[in-house]
Amino acid sequence: MTAPLLSVRDLRTYFRTSAGIARAVDGVSFDIAANESVGVVGESGCGKSVTSLSLLRLIQPPGTIEPGSRIEFDGSDLLSLDDEAMRRIRGNRIAMIFQEPMTALNPVFTVGAQLAEVPRVHSRISRRDAWARAVEMLSVVGIPDPAERASSYPHQLSGGMRQRVMIGMALMLSPALLIADEPTTALDVTIQAQILELLGALREKTGMSVLLITHDLGVVAESTSRVIVMYAGEIVEQAAVRELFARPHHPYTEGLMTAMPRAGERRERLTVIPGTVPSPYAWPAACRFHERCPYAWERCEREAPPLYQIGEGHVSRCHLAVEPERRASPHLPLAARAGAGA
Repeated sequence: MTAPLLSVRDLRTYFRTSAGIARAVDGVSFDIAANESVGVVGESGCGKSVTSLSLLRLIQPPGTIEPGSRIEFDGSDLLSLDDEAMRRIRGNRIAMIFQEPMTALNPVFTVGAQLAEVPRVHSRISRRDAWARAVEMLSVVGIPDPAERASSYPHQLSGGMRQRVMIGMALMLSPALLIADEPTTALDVTIQAQILELLGALREKTGMSVLLITHDLGVVAESTSRVIVMYAGEIVEQAAVRELFARPHHPYTEGLMTAMPRAGERRERLTVIPGTVPSPYAWPAACRFHERCPYAWERCEREAPPLYQIGEGHVSRCHLAVEPERRASPHLPLAARAGAGA
């Protein structure tokens, strides 16, 4: 078998604060193959963005990547590299699109200057050639009048244009892996569709792999071939996108599916998952979802489930894998009962 482009094993990223230790990412393992598009979904606070920042070693104190974590990229152990070697990988071999371009772009420099800085740092080309490359990239990502727009400041561009600039900046050096952290957040649906279409076209053209971080299952369905579902710092389900949408196994994944609005479906209220994600300072000792789960039973309160094999390439962190009959008798979750004052 061909070795994966990216291999993550037992990734643990903790934040040590005066309130205690927040285990934001707590034992995450996954692979990404060359030219593969993988989506990571889950509620806010589940560890998606911390996972993506950990891959590029962008975690700042009080956060640390714990001993025993492994991140291997294209044969290199990223956690053993010195700072200079890591800087050569960031933006060059692995690039990232951040979720808010207005804060990711420097407001006092033109977008052309910020784009041109990338090849200047990594390739040592002349200012003139770097500027020409910046204008070319603005054209590639679909910004009209790129030569003129290169001299614009971020506040002079629309949200969709700023996101296209961020994509252009990430792709300046044709990275092998692109990490896109909520790339369509705060954009209207038409612009969202354009950004996703652009990312898909560029992936097909360049052959890069994409790790797409999002809370939107609809975005995942359109843009990825495999889905990782995260909850409370862990991966709770992983499958090919068609398999996951056809046969979701973990109750949390089921909850996300039923909470999605669907075209042509009339409901007075959207379905919600009762309760909230528990605190990373005190994850439940056993199943981390059991208080919000309509199927939970005694085993879920005392025994942490492993990732069970459900099918080929399909795993789920739920005891329903070995006791499927429990699914026949759903009940009101503990979180809902507590909320009702029961």
